Amino acid sequence: MIQHKFTYKKTNDGHATLKNTIFTMKTTYTLFLLLLISLAGFAQKADINNFIVKESLLKNSKLAIIAADSLNNPLEKINGTYTFTVSGFTQPVSFHDGVAILPMQLERSAFVYIKHQNDSGTHSKLLYVYKKDGTLNPYAINSMWLILFPALIVFFAFAFRKFILYAVIILVIFIYFNHSNGLSIPTFFETIFDGLKRMF
Repeated sequence: MIQHKFTYKKTNDGHATLKNTIFTMKTTYTLFLLLLISLAGFAQKADINNFIVKESLLKNSKLAIIAADSLNNPLEKINGTYTFTVSGFTQPVSFHDGVAILPMQLERSAFVYIKHQNDSGTHSKLLYVYKKDGTLNPYAINSMWLILFPALIVFFAFAFRKFILYAVIILVIFIYFNHSNGLSIPTFFETIFDGLKRMF
């Protein structure tokens, strides 16, 4: 009778141990899955669908790109490396707390075309960066002006025959000014094409 009781107790302890082992394995598996999901969430980079361009706070003739939402509010959650095209040159740009410093230094006033592509489309800005006394002042330019200004000149040239010579001179100055300030012909057409894509 005593031997039978001892065997029964041993069986109960074995069953309890098995239940505890299964419970521990389930808990460990659940925690492991939660950890994997959390890591996947952290590893996934947030998209940059808008950005602001300002002078770097270091005042070192460099521009800073600030990730922003649609209302131009800075997004400090943006961290990591993103690919940007700056005036035709593609380069990785590192963001820390929503801010990245472009590596190139501006020696003088110039056009700068900054573009970023992701799954939601192409996001770009054409800027004229005016440099005076070592300070950079970026002014955003709507790419449609690159179409409208020459189109108006050509329209007036055809509407008023006496205006043709002046129109040609103005167009040559326009092209020379753009080209000498960093807006090359390929970048000029790329800017227009990207602007038209955003419209349609």
